[in-house]
Amino acid sequence: MADPRSYRPKPGSVPTQPGVYRFRDARGRVIYVGKAKNLRARLSSYFQDIAGLHQRTAAMVSSAAGVEWTVVNTEVEALQLEYSWIQEFDPRFNVKYRDDKSYPWLAVTVGDEFPRVMVGRGAKRKGTRYFGPYSHAWAIRETVDLLLRVFPMRSCSNGVFKRSAQIGRPCLLGYIDKCSAPCVGRVSEEEHRAIVDDFCDFMAGNTSAFVKRIQKEMYAASDALEFERAARLRDDLAALDKALEKQAVVLGDGTDTDVIALAEDPLEVAVQIFYVRGGRIRGQRGWVADRVEEGATPELVENFVLQLYAGEEGDAIPREILVPALPPDADTLEQLLSELRGSRVSIRVPQRGDKKTLQETVARNAKQSLMLHKTKRASDLTARNQALEEIQAALELDEVPLRIECFDVSNLQGTEVVASMVVFEDGLARKSEYRRFVIKGVDGQNDVASMHEVITRRFRRMLDERADSGDVTTGATSQDGPMLVDPETGRPRKFAYAPGLVVVDGGPPQVAAAQRALDELGIDDIPVCGLAKRLEEVWLPAQEDPVILARSSEALYLLQRVRDEAHRFAITHHRSRRSRTMVESLLDDVPGLGEVRRKTLLKHFGSLRKLRAATVEQIAEVPGIGPRTAAAIKAAVQEGAASRKTVSVNTATGEIQES
Repeated sequence: MADPRSYRPKPGSVPTQPGVYRFRDARGRVIYVGKAKNLRARLSSYFQDIAGLHQRTAAMVSSAAGVEWTVVNTEVEALQLEYSWIQEFDPRFNVKYRDDKSYPWLAVTVGDEFPRVMVGRGAKRKGTRYFGPYSHAWAIRETVDLLLRVFPMRSCSNGVFKRSAQIGRPCLLGYIDKCSAPCVGRVSEEEHRAIVDDFCDFMAGNTSAFVKRIQKEMYAASDALEFERAARLRDDLAALDKALEKQAVVLGDGTDTDVIALAEDPLEVAVQIFYVRGGRIRGQRGWVADRVEEGATPELVENFVLQLYAGEEGDAIPREILVPALPPDADTLEQLLSELRGSRVSIRVPQRGDKKTLQETVARNAKQSLMLHKTKRASDLTARNQALEEIQAALELDEVPLRIECFDVSNLQGTEVVASMVVFEDGLARKSEYRRFVIKGVDGQNDVASMHEVITRRFRRMLDERADSGDVTTGATSQDGPMLVDPETGRPRKFAYAPGLVVVDGGPPQVAAAQRALDELGIDDIPVCGLAKRLEEVWLPAQEDPVILARSSEALYLLQRVRDEAHRFAITHHRSRRSRTMVESLLDDVPGLGEVRRKTLLKHFGSLRKLRAATVEQIAEVPGIGPRTAAAIKAAVQEGAASRKTVSVNTATGEIQES
């Protein structure tokens, strides 16, 4: 790891003009590319005290061995050069968006003598016009099959086309009038080109003109008593209508726009985009990328828009791009895209109406895409094994931690303090072994003392069960020896299993509390670590510096999943207890409602929300509750709803707060 001070540029040597810079490692490879309005101000931010840098930035400057820059005249030129260098050098510390799956395109080979329509995947090629991408190839083929009767252009392969030309007979599509058969000279090159142009215009969104033209020709043929031709045009019109039905209108003003949304977590970001042309969704696409550089949502949006459109031109760039947050240099980015398109391009955040609703739909797709990506990654046996081996190496454990237990504490301003224990075995959640704890020996909001109590209770239970002389063993073994069985139930005693690693949600104070609890119990063979939320640092007991895992490593991904699951489980437990407490406090003053009937009421409805939504008649159906008592209960919960406090979750700390 290099010291950034060893290659820091001399004072005053960096210009103050806009430009693009790149960091290189000791082997001369470019590891990061960035742009700046003021190169001196931007580069100086990398060479401050490394302890004050973001973890990802610190990793980058420590991996680099030198920095160089290029001055440009305008910020637009800086954007263009940044994109070119990212494409050329593929720096590992820049966010690289990769398709979350292979999307099919509808392609028209307009560069050929007789253009062909086909389904294609992968990178775009010159001389080909693309529409989409679409979610499914079968949907494209179904649409093309409908449109070929109206636009009978060539759709056969080069081999079939040449063979038909040699034998002088068209293929089947030519006989059923779904191809104008240019291979045998039924139409000239110019006539076939006109059919292709009409097809492309229709797919580009200019649909109303073709519908009106066919309607006009149909009525004219009918007036001229050409009923067979009128019937054929009627069928063509029905085919167009059916093709249009597959593309629902989402924007009534017929706008051409791309709608972009992101779903983020500290390690990865998923992007979804809907292509809207003529007010109709023409295609959809998604990407997933590792977050290897510092930046909030605006920076991620700018990076994505630049990578998506900088290599495009003309109609591939829409008039309007809807984003979840404006990029930092939105005006410069708009100017660059306008130059590439040849007309004005606007980037904006929708505030209301159909466009806002559509972006919310795209955001839900992005969230589902990220969740699906994580599910696939978690179910990969190779990735799980790699994660466990990386954890063993990073924490210097004697054995691979096949069983990981994670603990988290949740409270509401020091009240209703609870804790959770979740278990992962072989990298997968074992929900049957999750445990909940109600913290009893801690007054007020003290996460460190609460962590000490829950660790003490969990492992004292382990020692008690192992010391129980009535236990017998089975032939099976766990990581820590034979499995203990309860002689009364015949089931394994789950608290008797020792984990290969204990993870606590927090930093050095929580880790120290957990280690102190184990030391007091005389347990010295169970390793402990903590995962801090802010920078995803891994802390070990009695160590001043954290263990830094690579942002894209499977080890950090698994530890984060374990920590997040413990947090979710703790919050769920806390909310259920808080709901019960609120119900009981609201019902304390209801005359004739004792403890037994309060519990019956809670068991029947399950939550305060359901009780509040119930009618007096529904409440009276509960055994032991009469009409008068039901009316009093309804009045009590309504009065409580009018005066209840606002409850929110602090996303930074995970704590529930009232206001």
